[in-house]
Amino acid sequence: MKYLIAGLGNIGPEYAFTRHNVGFMALDRLAAQHDFRFSFERLAYTAEWKHKGRQIHFIKPTTYMNLSGKAVRYYLDTLKIPVENLLVVVDELQLDFGTLRLKPKGSHGGHNGLRNIEEVLGTPNYARLRFGIGNDFPRGRQVEYVLKPFSDREMDELPTFLDRADDMLLSFCTLGIQQTMNIFNQ
Repeated sequence: MKYLIAGLGNIGPEYAFTRHNVGFMALDRLAAQHDFRFSFERLAYTAEWKHKGRQIHFIKPTTYMNLSGKAVRYYLDTLKIPVENLLVVVDELQLDFGTLRLKPKGSHGGHNGLRNIEEVLGTPNYARLRFGIGNDFPRGRQVEYVLKPFSDREMDELPTFLDRADDMLLSFCTLGIQQTMNIFNQ
């Protein structure tokens, strides 16, 4: 059984700890805790890890958020992974900070990374783990908000939520989406 976990974000040090990069952060945390490393490959930083008999491939697209679909499609095709074994980790404005919600499919909800993946794959039917970043910004300031670093308070709380996200990723690969949703969705 092979799986592809795509953590969305933007490359470059200026984006490292921004809200939009929480997908990258979740995969980096998992890699640090299980001692595997990412290396630069075509269209993404990639890593591979075996867990409970599952071959899990991780990607952090280098295409920037708005073109994430290009990297996702490439790795699904190259690794011959069915779309049902794809999970995308993404920031979500409509959820309070730290709220995690796993969904088997859905709309892009205005998120440009998800919009591009849906366009490239030709379907909204792929799993996504939405990581709540809150929406505490004035009207018209959404872009500034998502590209701004987490607050000090949020940074203190972030490891707990990233660990929970990582537990959900591994559960998705071992127990499946339905059981994982039953266990973890808040």
